Amino acid sequence: MSHPYDHRWRERWQRNRAKRARRMSRDGAYRWRLRHRWHQRWHHHHKQFKHSLGARLIAIFVVLAGTSSLLLWTSMRSPDVLLLCVMGLLGVIGMAFGLIRHMVQPLHALAVGAEAFRRGEFAHRVPVIHGDEIGDLAQRFNQMAADIQAMLDGKRALLLAISHELRSPLTRARLHAELVGEGESRDALLDELAQMRDMINALLESERLGSGHSALQLCEVDLAALAREQAQPRLELLIEPDLPLLRLDRLRVQLLLRNLIHNALRHNDPSRGAVQLSLQRAGTGLQLKVRDFGPGVPPEALPQLGQPFYRPDQARTRHEGGVGLGLCLCRLVAEAHGSRLVLRNVEPGLEAAVTLR
Repeated sequence: MSHPYDHRWRERWQRNRAKRARRMSRDGAYRWRLRHRWHQRWHHHHKQFKHSLGARLIAIFVVLAGTSSLLLWTSMRSPDVLLLCVMGLLGVIGMAFGLIRHMVQPLHALAVGAEAFRRGEFAHRVPVIHGDEIGDLAQRFNQMAADIQAMLDGKRALLLAISHELRSPLTRARLHAELVGEGESRDALLDELAQMRDMINALLESERLGSGHSALQLCEVDLAALAREQAQPRLELLIEPDLPLLRLDRLRVQLLLRNLIHNALRHNDPSRGAVQLSLQRAGTGLQLKVRDFGPGVPPEALPQLGQPFYRPDQARTRHEGGVGLGLCLCRLVAEAHGSRLVLRNVEPGLEAAVTLR
């Protein structure tokens, strides 16, 4: 016969066993949370270390200093291994140099990207090599280029739309002006309308040339023949014989010649001489020069020439005509052909030079 109170001992033992189980469970959960928290913290610091270029450089210098000190201490205790210590030190230095060069290698890509952006090549993208601060900077560079390109595309689309829409009312205004009786008012009105038409055409052409080489229609062009087509009384042609043909856009080169000559004639002083148009060989290409004998432009204004709507006060006035798009078109035509428009004072006058290949 079992004792009638045995179930009390059994219940107490079961309660104690449940308490021990709960305590062990709490201790295991705590240890797991502690281990998991340490693991997360380690991953966080490891991520920060990989992202920080300065931290990795400091780590390399610390390892280099520690290894150098250890090798120096070893060589002092045992002079027989001095040569091995020196070789080991050189190896460590070479390894540190390689690691540092690998870490700063993306800086060269950033420099190349900055130069491309300076030239207006916003389609260029900087490669993101590492996921550190330099990688973040490369991503910001690429985002900046995309934003600028989108802004320029929007500006170009808006300008093209406005220019196209202005053509129709301008044509109607010219037709109405021609119905007005002859006189100074009619001539002045037609002249102003003609200037507006030329400005709209120049804006449209400048936006087309904004896409660079893709806007050109290249063919074999006799540049000397194009220059002779511009012959007029106040223009002196200096053309070297037997010049080769070049692959150019004939209409755009005609526009270049016409604008350069028109600009030179407008500011030339005939008493000093006629405007000179020279064409000669320059390496594998041809160099085109147009020089006038006018007052020139101030030296501080030379870098601004060729910018849209820029007109130096000393050289141009509104009554002489022109809105500052002629040289801008010349610059765009030259750049679309892979060249550049060079403007300089030649005492007296101004010289514009373009080398075409």
